[in-house]
Amino acid sequence: MRASQFFISTLKDAPADAEIVSHKLMMRAGMIKKLSAGIYNYMPMGLRVIRKIENIIREEMNRAGAIELSMPVVQPAELWQETGRFDKMGEEMLRIKDRHGRDFVLQPTSEEVITDIVRQELRSYRQLPKNLYQIQTKFRDERRPRFGIMRGREFTMKDAYSFHASFEDLQREYQNMYQTYSRIFTRLGLEFRAVSADTGAIGGTGSHEFHVIAETGEDALAYNPDSEYAANVELAEALAPSISRPAPTAELTKVHTPGAKTIEQLADFFKISPAQTLKSVIVDGEDGVPVLLLLRGDHELNEVKASKLAGVFSPLRFATPATIRDAFGAEPGSLGPIGFKGKVYVDRSAAVMADFVIGANESDYHYTGANFGRDFAEPEVADIRNVVAGDPAPDGKGTLAICRGIEVGHIFQLRTRYSAAMGAKFIGEDGKEQVMEMGCYGVGVTRIMGAAIEQNFDDKGIIWPTAIAPFALVICPMGWSRSEEVRNTAQKLYTELQAAGIDVILDDRDERPGVMFADWELIGVPHRVVIGDRGLKEGVLEYQGRRDTAATKLPLAEIADYLRRVVQ
Repeated sequence: MRASQFFISTLKDAPADAEIVSHKLMMRAGMIKKLSAGIYNYMPMGLRVIRKIENIIREEMNRAGAIELSMPVVQPAELWQETGRFDKMGEEMLRIKDRHGRDFVLQPTSEEVITDIVRQELRSYRQLPKNLYQIQTKFRDERRPRFGIMRGREFTMKDAYSFHASFEDLQREYQNMYQTYSRIFTRLGLEFRAVSADTGAIGGTGSHEFHVIAETGEDALAYNPDSEYAANVELAEALAPSISRPAPTAELTKVHTPGAKTIEQLADFFKISPAQTLKSVIVDGEDGVPVLLLLRGDHELNEVKASKLAGVFSPLRFATPATIRDAFGAEPGSLGPIGFKGKVYVDRSAAVMADFVIGANESDYHYTGANFGRDFAEPEVADIRNVVAGDPAPDGKGTLAICRGIEVGHIFQLRTRYSAAMGAKFIGEDGKEQVMEMGCYGVGVTRIMGAAIEQNFDDKGIIWPTAIAPFALVICPMGWSRSEEVRNTAQKLYTELQAAGIDVILDDRDERPGVMFADWELIGVPHRVVIGDRGLKEGVLEYQGRRDTAATKLPLAEIADYLRRVVQ
């Protein structure tokens, strides 16, 4: 490809609404153009990246035995009504009507459609297992689209679905997909981590997320540096302390605490550590009566864990100020278990506390010297907090560390969540009808593009891994219009590298060196060769990798062989 024939549209500055690095750099590099909130045009430079990501995914899925198909973006509501998700999906699913008034949806995912296909086509155990996948557009009507394509409304996703005669065979394919995903992200050139995860709204039992490690990641990941343990903080278990609760030593005392509404303000008021206070979180209960959750003041509620507690409304919903006033007789900031008649849970770490500070259920008042059992009934103990760095690892092999990650893949053991609801059955070897076991495996194709940038950039621009760069190498001739020798050398090298299968672009725009270099550093092409009259007189060209601090002079006669070795 020649640059004069391509579409290059770099910007000096990012638009004002670009929030994170990947969004800013993709806009400046001319990879994407905003059409509407959360909806983007993928420009030629960006589309080349997307296609390379797709090709690697497709090659590895095919290698793993999966079969590609394509399902419609517009799907009939009846299928979603069969599983109950037409109503449960909420406002993220865009619902539309056709000219006849029939209900349709723009697919946010395709469990229903693939199950409908399989229940019509696969009827015998001899036809199983099957793993079917697509790389297709999805639409989720995010309430607040942000971060460019990282949290957009329209995106490209690879979703695969497997169907099995037994749970054992589903587990086999699940491991196959785990290994396949590991190969995909390795080939993409990304630093990633696979972690155990909650199944969320999609349902099923058992799942793993694949995260690109980046400081800007939305997810916190807990891992053990000394073992293979890793989990999303949403799922990571906070083990119960090994110590026993000490006996009470202080009297229960009510103290006027004006202005002390937060844990920080309360700790400052009493000149104590937040770990000596008890935090009260009020959530809605299934029966309409609020549920009180108690945590150590320096810990944070894990909403996923809390949503699974008996009697708690799911999905988790925090009680309104009006509900809190009716149930506790006080404003938020002064709440506690003493006198409360509803259901109470206490986190494992808080359950071993004694002589702590807690709200008195009277605005601007707290108790000091409060104790379980003596001053109020023993609550039910549960794991309801986020783990923190230094907590004992659940595998018993050390302590946890925390890092940030961007979720780019997720695999699930769906079991019979959808096949049972939609009647996807087969005749088994014993002649009896059985419900199929299902797996589900997703990769955020366009999200990978943003995640790769969040992990690979500097103050000049993007630094693409070679495997997914829009071009692997750029040839930059100095004085294109002025020097016939430079032009001839550049064109000869370009032709030779193309013949060797290297994805190369020749910048024949006749730009000044500073402009030319700035463009390709911003775009992030990982390898560059500079050709100039001065170097040609010496018989050398200059090679520089995108991460290199300086160029390397190489003999003209050896440059092609050298590039074939380094541009992988």
